[in-house]
Amino acid sequence: MAVRTSPKWWVRFPLAALSGLLAGFAALAVAELVSAAVRPESGPIVAVGGAAIDRTPAPVKDFAIRHFGENDKLILQLGILATLAALAVVLGLIALRYRRPGSAGVLLFGVVGAGAAISRPDSTGIADALPSIVGAVVAAVLLYWLIGRLTTPAATSDAGTGAGWDRRGFLIAATAAAVASAGAGTLGRHLNDMRGQNAVASRTALKLPAPASPAAPVAAGAQLKIPGISPFTTPNNAFYRVDTALVIPKVDATTWRLRIHGKGVTRPLTLSFQDLLGRKLIERDITITCVSNEVGGPYIGNARWIGVRVADLLREAGVKPPSQGGPADQLVARSVDAMTIGSPVEDVMDGRDAMLALGMNGQPLPFVHGFPVRMVVPGLYGYVSACKWIQDIELTTFDAYDAYWVKRTWAKKGPIKTESRIDTPKPFARPKAGTVMIAGVAWAQHRGIDRVEVRIDDGPWNLADLAAQDTTDTWRQWSYPWKATAGGHTLTVRATDLTGQTQTEKRTSTIPDGASGWHSVFITVT
Repeated sequence: MAVRTSPKWWVRFPLAALSGLLAGFAALAVAELVSAAVRPESGPIVAVGGAAIDRTPAPVKDFAIRHFGENDKLILQLGILATLAALAVVLGLIALRYRRPGSAGVLLFGVVGAGAAISRPDSTGIADALPSIVGAVVAAVLLYWLIGRLTTPAATSDAGTGAGWDRRGFLIAATAAAVASAGAGTLGRHLNDMRGQNAVASRTALKLPAPASPAAPVAAGAQLKIPGISPFTTPNNAFYRVDTALVIPKVDATTWRLRIHGKGVTRPLTLSFQDLLGRKLIERDITITCVSNEVGGPYIGNARWIGVRVADLLREAGVKPPSQGGPADQLVARSVDAMTIGSPVEDVMDGRDAMLALGMNGQPLPFVHGFPVRMVVPGLYGYVSACKWIQDIELTTFDAYDAYWVKRTWAKKGPIKTESRIDTPKPFARPKAGTVMIAGVAWAQHRGIDRVEVRIDDGPWNLADLAAQDTTDTWRQWSYPWKATAGGHTLTVRATDLTGQTQTEKRTSTIPDGASGWHSVFITVT
């Protein structure tokens, strides 16, 4: 009589591990499908990732931005997936020996995902827990079923006697699970994408009106024709992005509303997008900078923004700046994903072109840059001014409330420091001896650049040639023709703003109020 024996350990263990992975895949796929009925942000990867971002120490976040740039969120999500895959393998192996406890262990991860979802600042309540819970239950049942196929006796060809394991049953079950999970995940992703179609349609239909106060033409000579230098205007698709959103909010401009309220507000306002379009629009070239920008870093860009002055709206709401006796010294902007950004009221009402921006470089704001409305404040780092996807402005005090980044050890106020950067030649470049053009950008938003100096090795400082100054709110290009000699050389740059403040040599990290120091590059002249 032929008897099928149990598979050897080198067969059982990989199949048990595969069972765990299939269960994990099913959990995420089902959660994606359920999140389509709740909201995309309630999915476990997004919820756990968001919770991880909120709880990550500021130096670690700064490290991630510095080393991974705009891929920091992708790296986080891949890390979460890798961790879940490893845990799924472990649970599959446990279930091989302890079928019920191993399968039940999957439910614990559903609890973790559910807890993360409902703990998020933008949580809509208990419904946000459903994707993680339903996904975990399905995964637990699936793991129990698959492991059962590894341990269930298989019928023999003689008299129906059974022994060993159900190879055919396992293969059918595993294949069916994989196909069903892929289908559920694909459908869930499609439905989640469809949720944003109204937002996409509202942006597509938007035609920005001509501003009542247009930007002056860019000053002649503001853009140097030097290969390798940053363009004066940064294209939208090249503009830096630093935020905490794992899912880019897609907000329908036709249903969007902005509320202005709080301390010192005598006439609270609720404004629609059309209300903003109907007000006096201004258009300005403004350079914005992220506080996570290291010396010589890429997180800075210049764009032509169109929007409504924040000061006009605040005055309409009855707000007075502290210098005029107003009781509120902090404006807290809240986004649709519950990010909070605190700005000094005095700064946004002191005459600078602080605005609620609706457009960027002649187009409606891209979704990644805050459509339908975001804040832009010249002279302040983004973490205290550049709230994307804004929906609420509350007037309060710095003593009464700490915004998101301030709670994570960043300074309450973030004026941009005077800085400069060498764009060309790049670090470790190997130019030929002769005239080498050193060029880059310098910035001191809302103060302006007065001069830029370049030093070769430990030699004297040499005045660079400045491009035309467009406005004090934009960066300024500079160049210096250098008679390069063979060998290794260190090139260093520093800038002085129009207040007479020279960029400091002292190196500091980005925490708590922005990096400082001179930017240097080492090259080898051949």
